[in-house]
Amino acid sequence: MKAELLFDAKAALGEGPAWDAKTQTLYWVDILEKKIHAGTELLTQLDDLIGCLAPCKNGNLILGLSGTEGRASFVDFDPATSQQTVLATLTESATNRINDGKCDPAGRFLAGTMDMNEKDPTGTVYSFDGKDVKPLLGGVTISNGLAWSPDHKTFYYIDTPTREVRAFDYDVKTGGIANPRAAIRVPEALGWPDGMTSDTAGSLWIAMWGGAQVTRWNPGTGQLLEQVSMPALQPSSCVFGGKDMNELFVTSARVGMSAADLKEYPLSGGLFRVQTKFEGMPTFEFL
Repeated sequence: MKAELLFDAKAALGEGPAWDAKTQTLYWVDILEKKIHAGTELLTQLDDLIGCLAPCKNGNLILGLSGTEGRASFVDFDPATSQQTVLATLTESATNRINDGKCDPAGRFLAGTMDMNEKDPTGTVYSFDGKDVKPLLGGVTISNGLAWSPDHKTFYYIDTPTREVRAFDYDVKTGGIANPRAAIRVPEALGWPDGMTSDTAGSLWIAMWGGAQVTRWNPGTGQLLEQVSMPALQPSSCVFGGKDMNELFVTSARVGMSAADLKEYPLSGGLFRVQTKFEGMPTFEFL
């Protein structure tokens, strides 16, 4: 499997790819530049930091936005008009922002916050059902990858500094989690586990920040199955899409890279595509 450059975006912090199957559109964000992209096109420039997004059943997008002094919100966004409607507000630490997020199989929006200094466990993972926001997990430092098993009974989650993928029993009816356990432990040599997605065979695909690769794992055994080399030092997240759901789209970032790193990995911050032999799990829609 080889990574193909789709767009030399030079994103500061490319993140949060989501595939809208209805329109065959790949949405992704540049968190620090406050941008939403649709494939290779800039969709909109925002005023707030955009941590994550997901397609909605009504054709809009739900956004996780962070403003100043801990002001954070879940927002309905109309791609046609750029109109924003606040759906829910979060009260967060002034040094926190929303990071990764996506919808569960029932259409709830799950999103986590993180310490912008990447040091303190002040983050929380929230679940939003369209009416109420409930905290699912606390004590998080850098909230990242979220994924579900093909039968929707297991939720996988990454708090990056732990170098672990944790598994939880997931109740789709209530959105509740239980029985936390370590499913995968990521060796330091591979990089930091960042964004994550899953395929219909149950494997987990993880973008390895600082590791210039995407890895595929068996969460049942914790075994590393495959490594896909990337021409970017900091792959940040990945999602399956395309007509046959077998194309893996990968975002990356340039933030924090040295001049030497940028010379070695000049395509960092780009958007990439990997043709695979696997069918990916869908990007679930918001309610």
